[in-house]
Amino acid sequence: MKRQPIPCPGPVGRRTWLTVGGISLGALASGGLPGLSSLLAAEANSPESSRDFSVILFWANGGPSHIDLFDLKPAAPAEYRGPFRPIRTSVPGMEINEHLPLLANLAEKFTLVRSLHHERNEHSGGTHRFLTGYASRAANLNDAEFPEIGSIVSRHLSSTSDVPPFVANTKLYGSGPAYLGPAYAPYMPNPNPLSSTGNNTYDPIPLYRTAAAADNLSISAEGVLTLDRRAGLLRSLDRLENQLDHSGMMSAADRFQERALSMLASGRTRRAFDLAEESQRTRERFGDTHWGRSLLTCRRLVEAGVRFVQCQAEFRLPAEIGRTSNWDDHSVNSDIFRAYEHKLPVLDQSLSALVEDIFARSLDRHVLVLFCGEFGRTPRIRNQDASGRPGRDHWSRAMSVFAAGGGLRMGQVIGATSSRAEYPVERAMDSNCLLATLYHRFGINPQATHLDRSGRPLAILPAGEPIRELV
Repeated sequence: MKRQPIPCPGPVGRRTWLTVGGISLGALASGGLPGLSSLLAAEANSPESSRDFSVILFWANGGPSHIDLFDLKPAAPAEYRGPFRPIRTSVPGMEINEHLPLLANLAEKFTLVRSLHHERNEHSGGTHRFLTGYASRAANLNDAEFPEIGSIVSRHLSSTSDVPPFVANTKLYGSGPAYLGPAYAPYMPNPNPLSSTGNNTYDPIPLYRTAAAADNLSISAEGVLTLDRRAGLLRSLDRLENQLDHSGMMSAADRFQERALSMLASGRTRRAFDLAEESQRTRERFGDTHWGRSLLTCRRLVEAGVRFVQCQAEFRLPAEIGRTSNWDDHSVNSDIFRAYEHKLPVLDQSLSALVEDIFARSLDRHVLVLFCGEFGRTPRIRNQDASGRPGRDHWSRAMSVFAAGGGLRMGQVIGATSSRAEYPVERAMDSNCLLATLYHRFGINPQATHLDRSGRPLAILPAGEPIRELV
């Protein structure tokens, strides 16, 4: 059902905070890219909210295959079903891929939504559609035209006093805060600019602390300046001419800059990235892999008070199997089935560990884990590569979403697709219904409006109702 935006006077115009993470003093003087200090400033002006819900979005950028993961069709013709067999789970009637046995034993702790869809088949266009609720004008856009959900959460909700509300390992292709402004972009410790382009061969990007960045955790929007350089920049700020400050803006920015430095020096955000504080047993359970370390860091971040953690699920395949590091498993990119044989055991260990962990720590009422991507893959197997290897193409007409915890109803399958997984035949839902569900749990009214760059009031979500089986 189409929602009509509710007009309102709109928010009071916000002045962009000067940032401790700017490229230069000139960038600071001219309103350069805000860093963590701007996020802190934005948080201070956000309304207080009960801190009872957070999301971990493990984003399978490129598009995971629903028919090979959570919606297998063993009775379909061979050119559709692929080689994988479904296995039973702890929930009667629910079956998933045979390479996910640990997750299969935890099925009462998660729900599968098999009937979401939207209309955008491009990577960035699909990501934008899925995470903002709006169709973009551009097909292959690097930056969002409408705010992604993490930025909306950052705009509306506060985190605890010394952690940012929105954290990501890197920027997603087609994502961003759009007209909310860069103050509501995620706090990224080690971002790679290639992640926001059509490039799909970059190495996995750590959310966790690495040896190279253990003592110099970056805090700017682009993650390019380290702590010692920021301290020097702060000292330089003290020498700026008084005419730069006409309304107390500099003194206010100084407070947030000091807080940003303090956060990294001794705050809980810095500690949240330190996996050395976890027991050896816990680290082994998650696995000494990129995904294991990433998801353990995600849990530590929400435990510290972060409201929305967004982590791309990149995976470096052996060169003989594929050339990409994401889930864009066209035949020309990889042998999708051999790729999954490598990926899925690692996913099984790390994702099942995260689910077990949030339940063991009684976080399941407050933390929702999502695993999904911008769309599914074509049910029919394609063999376009000269080698003849199998692959699947983009498919936004059907997809599966894995959800665990969040105080929602677990242990069920919602919706169903056709016998070849081509389209929903039961409980067909626009992907906006998932966003509406998340906003419902965050306590954010999706009909609330923000002013775009032309001054028009636009609803957070143009359409979509919470998924009743979940809430």
